[in-house]
Amino acid sequence: MTEPTDAELRTRYKERLLAELEEIAEASRQTSADRDPVVLDQQSVGRLSRMDAMQGQAMAAAMQWRRDGRIKAIHAALERLEIDEFGWCDDCGDFIGLKRLDLDPVAQRCVGCAR
Repeated sequence: MTEPTDAELRTRYKERLLAELEEIAEASRQTSADRDPVVLDQQSVGRLSRMDAMQGQAMAAAMQWRRDGRIKAIHAALERLEIDEFGWCDDCGDFIGLKRLDLDPVAQRCVGCAR
């Protein structure tokens, strides 16, 4: 089996990163109502139900916060692809390695520097 060319690798990772962005956007759209403020009307919902709803809202907000961080990391990886810096360790400058990039294409450090 032949090694993929740089252009093939860039295309593969770009497609994967863009697909992940779309998945995250869809997940955000599907859960947007979960992050809405909880109605505190005691006549319509009991105290424990409100507490459950508030906890669910907090968990949905935390998940969105993690999604937002991943979106930023994906955009940074796409920018590195555009300027031909994708796949190189930010700390030591060595190539990160295809196995690590296949595992997480937003990785910015090689295994040695990540430890």
